[in-house]
Amino acid sequence: MSENSEATDAPSGGTAPQGPAAGPEPEPLRFFGTTWVDHDGGYGLRRVGVSVGSLAAAVVSCLVLRLAYQGLEIAEVGGIVGMLVVLMFAVCSALAFRRTWDGFRSRPADPAREESLRGLKSIGFIGSLLAYFVRSLTEAPGEKLRRAEYETAVARYAKRRSARTGNPAARRSAKARRNGRG
Repeated sequence: MSENSEATDAPSGGTAPQGPAAGPEPEPLRFFGTTWVDHDGGYGLRRVGVSVGSLAAAVVSCLVLRLAYQGLEIAEVGGIVGMLVVLMFAVCSALAFRRTWDGFRSRPADPAREESLRGLKSIGFIGSLLAYFVRSLTEAPGEKLRRAEYETAVARYAKRRSARTGNPAARRSAKARRNGRG
Protein backbone atom coordinates (compact mmCIF):
# COMPACT_ATOMS: atom_id res chain seq x y z
CA MET A 1 0.00 0.00 0.00
CA SER A 2 1.54 3.28 -1.05
CA GLU A 3 0.68 6.42 0.90
CA ASN A 4 3.26 8.67 -0.71
CA SER A 5 2.36 12.30 -1.17
CA GLU A 6 3.94 12.25 -4.62
CA ALA A 7 3.46 9.49 -7.14
CA THR A 8 6.62 8.63 -9.04
CA ASP A 9 5.49 5.48 -10.84
CA ALA A 10 2.74 5.27 -13.39
CA PRO A 11 -0.36 3.57 -11.98
CA SER A 12 -1.35 0.20 -13.38
CA GLY A 13 -3.73 1.91 -15.81
CA GLY A 14 -0.68 2.98 -17.82
CA THR A 15 -1.21 6.75 -17.66
CA ALA A 16 1.30 9.14 -16.14
CA PRO A 17 0.38 10.70 -12.77
CA GLN A 18 -0.98 14.23 -12.78
CA GLY A 19 0.58 15.85 -9.69
CA PRO A 20 0.44 14.53 -6.12
CA ALA A 21 -1.24 11.22 -5.39
CA ALA A 22 -4.84 11.39 -4.24
CA GLY A 23 -4.27 9.02 -1.35
CA PRO A 24 -3.17 5.45 -0.88
CA GLU A 25 -2.85 3.28 -3.95
CA PRO A 26 -4.14 -0.30 -4.03
CA GLU A 27 -1.62 -3.11 -4.04
CA PRO A 28 -1.75 -5.08 -7.30
CA LEU A 29 -2.62 -8.77 -7.22
CA ARG A 30 -0.94 -11.38 -9.39
CA PHE A 31 -2.86 -11.80 -12.67
CA PHE A 32 -5.31 -9.03 -11.68
CA GLY A 33 -3.27 -5.87 -11.20
CA THR A 34 -5.57 -3.33 -9.55
CA THR A 35 -8.72 -4.40 -11.41
CA TRP A 36 -9.93 -5.98 -8.15
CA VAL A 37 -10.67 -2.54 -6.67
CA ASP A 38 -13.62 -1.70 -8.94
CA HIS A 39 -14.00 -5.11 -10.65
CA ASP A 40 -13.28 -3.47 -14.00
CA GLY A 41 -10.77 -4.00 -16.79
CA GLY A 42 -11.74 -7.58 -17.50
CA TYR A 43 -11.85 -8.67 -13.86
CA GLY A 44 -14.48 -11.36 -14.52
CA LEU A 45 -12.57 -12.79 -17.46
CA ARG A 46 -9.37 -12.78 -15.44
CA ARG A 47 -11.08 -14.72 -12.64
CA VAL A 48 -12.35 -17.28 -15.14
CA GLY A 49 -8.86 -17.48 -16.67
CA VAL A 50 -7.20 -17.99 -13.29
CA SER A 51 -9.77 -20.65 -12.36
CA VAL A 52 -9.40 -22.57 -15.59
CA GLY A 53 -5.64 -22.10 -15.74
CA SER A 54 -4.95 -23.23 -12.19
CA LEU A 55 -7.22 -26.27 -12.53
CA ALA A 56 -5.66 -27.20 -15.89
CA ALA A 57 -2.16 -26.80 -14.43
CA ALA A 58 -3.11 -29.00 -11.46
CA VAL A 59 -4.48 -31.72 -13.78
CA VAL A 60 -1.39 -31.63 -16.00
CA SER A 61 0.82 -31.75 -12.90
CA CYS A 62 -1.02 -34.82 -11.64
CA LEU A 63 -0.48 -36.49 -15.00
CA VAL A 64 3.24 -35.68 -14.88
CA LEU A 65 3.45 -37.08 -11.35
CA ARG A 66 1.65 -40.20 -12.55
CA LEU A 67 4.29 -40.64 -15.26
CA ALA A 68 7.01 -40.21 -12.65
CA TYR A 69 5.36 -42.85 -10.46
CA GLN A 70 5.16 -45.21 -13.43
CA GLY A 71 8.88 -44.61 -13.94
CA LEU A 72 9.47 -45.76 -10.36
CA GLU A 73 7.40 -48.88 -11.05
CA ILE A 74 9.38 -49.63 -14.19
CA ALA A 75 12.62 -49.17 -12.25
CA GLU A 76 11.30 -51.67 -9.70
CA VAL A 77 12.50 -49.62 -6.73
CA GLY A 78 10.09 -51.35 -4.39
CA GLY A 79 6.72 -50.76 -2.79
CA ILE A 80 8.07 -48.80 0.16
CA VAL A 81 9.73 -46.15 -2.04
CA GLY A 82 6.61 -45.74 -4.17
CA MET A 83 4.45 -45.41 -1.07
CA LEU A 84 6.84 -42.83 0.42
CA VAL A 85 6.80 -40.75 -2.78
CA VAL A 86 2.99 -40.75 -2.90
CA LEU A 87 2.80 -39.93 0.83
CA MET A 88 5.35 -37.12 0.45
CA PHE A 89 3.44 -35.45 -2.37
CA ALA A 90 0.11 -35.88 -0.58
CA VAL A 91 1.35 -34.37 2.69
CA CYS A 92 3.25 -31.55 0.99
CA SER A 93 0.25 -30.75 -1.22
CA ALA A 94 -2.05 -30.59 1.81
CA LEU A 95 0.36 -28.32 3.67
CA ALA A 96 0.91 -26.12 0.61
CA PHE A 97 -2.86 -25.80 0.13
CA ARG A 98 -3.29 -24.72 3.75
CA ARG A 99 -0.40 -22.24 3.69
CA THR A 100 -1.55 -20.75 0.39
CA TRP A 101 -5.14 -20.50 1.63
CA ASP A 102 -3.99 -18.81 4.85
CA GLY A 103 -1.93 -16.39 2.76
CA PHE A 104 -5.14 -15.23 1.08
CA ARG A 105 -6.68 -14.38 4.46
CA SER A 106 -3.82 -12.73 6.35
CA ARG A 107 -0.23 -11.64 5.99
CA PRO A 108 2.28 -14.13 7.41
CA ALA A 109 3.21 -13.30 11.00
CA ASP A 110 6.77 -14.52 10.46
CA PRO A 111 8.06 -13.92 6.90
CA ALA A 112 11.27 -15.82 7.67
CA ARG A 113 9.28 -18.94 8.54
CA GLU A 114 7.24 -18.54 5.37
CA GLU A 115 10.48 -18.29 3.40
CA SER A 116 11.78 -21.47 5.00
CA LEU A 117 8.65 -23.32 3.86
CA ARG A 118 9.18 -22.38 0.22
CA GLY A 119 10.67 -25.81 -0.57
CA LEU A 120 7.70 -27.59 0.97
CA LYS A 121 5.31 -25.44 -1.06
CA SER A 122 7.34 -26.19 -4.18
CA ILE A 123 6.98 -29.93 -3.64
CA GLY A 124 3.27 -29.52 -2.87
CA PHE A 125 2.64 -27.21 -5.83
CA ILE A 126 -0.56 -29.09 -6.69
CA GLY A 127 -2.03 -27.97 -3.37
CA SER A 128 -1.15 -24.35 -4.12
CA LEU A 129 -2.72 -24.63 -7.58
CA LEU A 130 -5.88 -26.09 -6.10
CA ALA A 131 -6.03 -23.30 -3.49
CA TYR A 132 -5.83 -20.76 -6.33
CA PHE A 133 -8.60 -22.59 -8.18
CA VAL A 134 -10.96 -22.77 -5.20
CA ARG A 135 -10.36 -19.17 -4.14
CA SER A 136 -10.77 -17.77 -7.66
CA LEU A 137 -14.29 -19.24 -7.80
CA THR A 138 -15.44 -16.56 -5.33
CA GLU A 139 -12.92 -13.71 -5.67
CA ALA A 140 -9.44 -12.86 -6.88
CA PRO A 141 -7.03 -14.79 -4.64
CA GLY A 142 -6.04 -12.38 -1.87
CA GLU A 143 -8.65 -9.78 -2.78
CA LYS A 144 -10.44 -9.79 0.58
CA LEU A 145 -7.20 -9.18 2.49
CA ARG A 146 -6.00 -6.45 0.13
CA ARG A 147 -9.43 -4.78 0.12
CA ALA A 148 -9.51 -4.62 3.93
CA GLU A 149 -5.99 -3.16 4.00
CA TYR A 150 -6.80 -0.68 1.24
CA GLU A 151 -10.03 0.51 2.87
CA THR A 152 -8.23 0.95 6.19
CA ALA A 153 -5.49 2.98 4.49
CA VAL A 154 -8.06 5.13 2.67
CA ALA A 155 -9.91 5.79 5.96
CA ARG A 156 -6.62 6.71 7.71
CA TYR A 157 -5.68 8.98 4.82
CA ALA A 158 -9.08 10.71 4.86
CA LYS A 159 -8.81 11.23 8.62
CA ARG A 160 -5.33 12.74 8.30
CA ARG A 161 -6.42 14.96 5.42
CA SER A 162 -9.46 16.24 7.32
CA ALA A 163 -7.29 17.07 10.33
CA ARG A 164 -5.02 19.22 8.12
CA THR A 165 -7.65 21.46 6.54
CA GLY A 166 -7.17 25.19 6.74
CA ASN A 167 -4.12 27.39 7.15
CA PRO A 168 -1.96 26.30 10.11
CA ALA A 169 -0.52 29.80 10.47
CA ALA A 170 -4.02 31.23 10.88
CA ARG A 171 -4.80 28.70 13.59
CA ARG A 172 -1.64 29.62 15.49
CA SER A 173 -2.36 33.37 15.36
CA ALA A 174 -5.99 32.85 16.44
CA LYS A 175 -4.83 30.69 19.32
CA ALA A 176 -2.28 33.34 20.34
CA ARG A 177 -4.99 36.05 20.30
CA ARG A 178 -7.21 33.96 22.54
CA ASN A 179 -4.38 33.53 25.00
CA GLY A 180 -3.69 37.28 25.04
CA ARG A 181 -0.34 37.10 23.27
CA GLY A 182 -1.27 38.70 19.98
